Order: sequence, then C-alpha cells, then structure tokens
Amino acid sequence: MTEQTNGTGDRAPARRENALTKDAARRVVEREITSRVDLCRPDGRLNPAAVGWSRTPLHRANIRGWGRTMRWEYWCLTSPEHVFAFSASSLDYLASESAWYLDRTTGRDVSSRSLIVPSRGTSFSDRSGEGSVRIGKGPLKIAVDETADGTRLRLRSPEFEADLLVHRIEGRDSLAVVVPWSSRRFQYTVKDLGRPAEGSLTVNGRRIRLSADDTLATLDHGRGRWPGKVLWNWGAASGRSGGREVGVQIGGKWTDGTGSVENGLFLDGRLHKISEELVWRYDTSDWMAPWRITGERVDLEFVPEHVRSADVTRLYLHSREDQAFGRYRGTVVADDGTVVEIDDLFGWAEEVCRRW
Repeated sequence: MTEQTNGTGDRAPARRENALTKDAARRVVEREITSRVDLCRPDGRLNPAAVGWSRTPLHRANIRGWGRTMRWEYWCLTSPEHVFAFSASSLDYLASESAWYLDRTTGRDVSSRSLIVPSRGTSFSDRSGEGSVRIGKGPLKIAVDETADGTRLRLRSPEFEADLLVHRIEGRDSLAVVVPWSSRRFQYTVKDLGRPAEGSLTVNGRRIRLSADDTLATLDHGRGRWPGKVLWNWGAASGRSGGREVGVQIGGKWTDGTGSVENGLFLDGRLHKISEELVWRYDTSDWMAPWRITGERVDLEFVPEHVRSADVTRLYLHSREDQAFGRYRGTVVADDGTVVEIDDLFGWAEEVCRRW
C-alpha cells in the first residue's frame, strides 16, 4: 500500500491503495502553442503539432466517429454564500449530466444527476469559447451559448432552474493543454478561471440572485479519446489575495508520464505556466483532513469545509468522485521568481476515478 500523509506530516491511517502517488515533483519540458491547430490528423490520430499548451483556446477538436470519444463541459460558480456546479458530457454510447448546489452558510446541498442512453439529442462545439453545447433529453436540460457579452448558461430540472451570464474579459489568459497518452488516446482540456458571473438560480423553489461583484465562474472544457480507466486529481481556486487577482490551477495523476501537465498560476489575468508533475498528499479515509500539493514552485495546503461524493455505475460506466470545497493557503512561485502568497483562496480539490 502506498503511504499518504494527512497534510500535517503525520502518518495517516490505513486506506485504499493509490499506486500513482509519488514522493517528489518532476519537471517536464512543454511547448507553448501560439497559432490555431487541429487536434487530430485526417486519419483520426493525434496531431503531433497539437501537443503542448496555450494561453487561449487554439485547438479545434476535429474528432469524428466513435472510438472511446469523450466530450464534456463543467462549470462551477462560487460566491461567499453559494456554490453551483453542473456538467454535461458525452461518452459515445451515453450522455451524463449532473448539477449540484451548496449553501455555504448552512451546509445544505442539493443534487441532480441523470444518464441518457443512447446519447442522442446532445451536441458539443469543436472549439472552446465558440458555438454551443446542448443536452435536450432527460430530466436535466442544459444549454451553453457563447454570446457577444460572454457565456450564457441555462439549466432546467425538477430541482434547478438557472439563467446565468459568465462575463468574458478580453486579454485574460486561460490554460489549454493536450495530454498525449498515445496517438490513439489523448485529451484536450481548457481551464478558464475567475470569470465574473451573474444571474438567476432557483433551487427547489428558492430563488437566488448571483452578483458579478462576488461570484466567480470556472470552466473545465474537455475533448478527446480516453483509455478504459483514468484516475485524476484536480484543484482550482480564484479570488483576491494580497491585493491582486489570483487563480491557482493544479492537476495530477492522469497526466503523469505524458510530458504534459495542467498546472498554472494566474496573476491579474496573466498565466504563469508551471511545468512540473506535482505531488498530491491526502487521506482517502478522511476527505475532510487537510490536503498538501507540492513541487519546486508550489507549496499549498488545502483545508476542506464540505465534501461531495458520488459513485455511479451504469452499463459499462463506473465513476467515483470525491470533491472537497474549501480554502487554499501557501505559496506559488511566478515566472520571474516572485513568491506569491496564497491566503485563504476558496476553491476545490478532487480525486476522480472513471472506468468505461
């Protein structure tokens, strides 16, 4: 069994095996992409020219036909009182959708989830930031549209109704990364953090007005062809720290050994790329215990305040998700060597295992 520690350095109690935990961070050499490129070659395999990272979405996910194809959009909106998140995904033979709300003042949460077999009535754009996403069947209906003002998010289910606008700020960086497991198995992902959002959200008949003054939205956009089983960590947080706009984006496990990582620091809208495989330490027998994420440029502690767990099995799909929401503190080093203090930045950290 691989040992994990609990964030204080003390030995954690026995827990599930996590064979991908490593003891030290590893540097990787990555290439920055600065012009538009197709993700796939005409034969459907990964385009070697697409491998790298960019500060803005430049890839066209020209994936056609079946073949372990995964497409998804995940949005999470946070404010001092609320968390609202939803996801829409297509896995060739089925569509998966979910929505989740947390009242941070009371700890009350509400969720909605459904699977659609087969995945008809769904559509996903080929480029992040362009076009639309639709899931029109099932009890949870989702529509995402790019407009002149930003991204409009609409959702309706028995539990939820939402009409939200996520503002687009010109000149701000996001983080786009291609993860090349092989020429036939690859993933393109875009992380866009800290966008102001506003609009109306109704939860079980209770109407909530979200204001752009204190509501921030994060997008996770993904397109690719996956292996049969994937295990990943993801963490993100955004807000103000030390008088500056700060965002932290960190990932792990599923990118290890590929030469690509999805790690970065955002300062006042500019991305500082962190080319390291980070070390994640947390207690899988107690998700509320502090987490530690470290590397040569990263030293963060994450302290949860709420955990969302889900275990779903349907047909060939099995998904286990443990996502904690809470606060980050510590330091991250910028490109110029400046040590940036992270002070109680709200966000999340998760471990997800997906088999299909």
